[in-house]
Amino acid sequence: MPFYDYIYGTMDKSSDSLYEKSLRRKEESPYVVHLTHLTTPESIYHLRLGFASFASKPYTPSTWHMWLLWPVTLCSMMLTWIYCSTFVVESNRFHNIIQQTWAIPKYNIQYRLKSQKQSINNLIEEAILEAEEKGENHDDEINEQGEEMNMYGGVYMQKHPQLKVKLVDGSSLAVAVVLNSIPKRTTQVVLRGKLTKVACALAFALCQKRIQVSVLREDEYEKLDKLLGTKSEGKLVLSKSYTCKTWLVGDGLSEVEQRKASKGTLFIPFSQFPPKKLRTDCFYHTTPAMQIPLAFENVDSCENWLPRRVMSIWRIAGLVHALEGWEERECGYTTSNIEKVWEATLKHGFQPLKVPTHLKS
Repeated sequence: MPFYDYIYGTMDKSSDSLYEKSLRRKEESPYVVHLTHLTTPESIYHLRLGFASFASKPYTPSTWHMWLLWPVTLCSMMLTWIYCSTFVVESNRFHNIIQQTWAIPKYNIQYRLKSQKQSINNLIEEAILEAEEKGENHDDEINEQGEEMNMYGGVYMQKHPQLKVKLVDGSSLAVAVVLNSIPKRTTQVVLRGKLTKVACALAFALCQKRIQVSVLREDEYEKLDKLLGTKSEGKLVLSKSYTCKTWLVGDGLSEVEQRKASKGTLFIPFSQFPPKKLRTDCFYHTTPAMQIPLAFENVDSCENWLPRRVMSIWRIAGLVHALEGWEERECGYTTSNIEKVWEATLKHGFQPLKVPTHLKS
């Protein structure tokens, strides 16, 4: 109930009794947990517990009025440092499935520090074990994975082989979304960015579809060539040309490379974070995400830079996994069947986003 209703006596008379009943009610246990983390210090305001008006719009970099809140921001950073425990960001319901989003109190910059690696992995492990305690049929979506960090979540399965919780990193759905974002009749793409599990799976899938994959850097070409071998079907090439109009990009795309791209180039991210939009004469698609069905309840805020009622596939993947009742895990170097995951996601009402084709005037 709004604070001013309480002050001026205009609050509903049943508020107190309703609150007391809610406290006595047994806590609902989530069936699916999406594990994420804070991005920037100001991102705390973009959560439901922050500013509703700010969270209702896609996240944008710091504005002047956010600088006025730096004393509060600093206090929140201190609290997350002292408290240092995973907290529930929001709870959603889709049909009979309850999904909660849990946040790790760590920022992007901390994920780049080797000194923070063990601390972050400990927090992730604690969250997984907590989900395990809440029930046997949980799917834990990990948005906190990487080869260097924890072998794409595989390290937790090695440490706890008896886990009943099913870890899902969403890599197969990420590949499916990117593949279906590529314009039809495309015969060549540039693949540029850190060679993650998703990037390697993309390269393989594109080669199998007889689409030429051009790699700009020699070290990345050698790594992919060694990984794919004859499975590349001769479609993996090392190129110094920037004329290709479709670029699949991830972390590590440099400003120089972006500026060398041809006018009208479409940049499609395969990473969790979008590239900086430097070109006004090019098109930028969102990070892998989909429009959610109307039946998805209690969605009050935007997820990072995405529009309202659009969710990242890392948040959708575990939910689809639970809805389908799949027993398989998708973590470590394991990837689910891309076509099967894509068809199941569409079946449950999730829709692909429109790819930009017109420049803003």
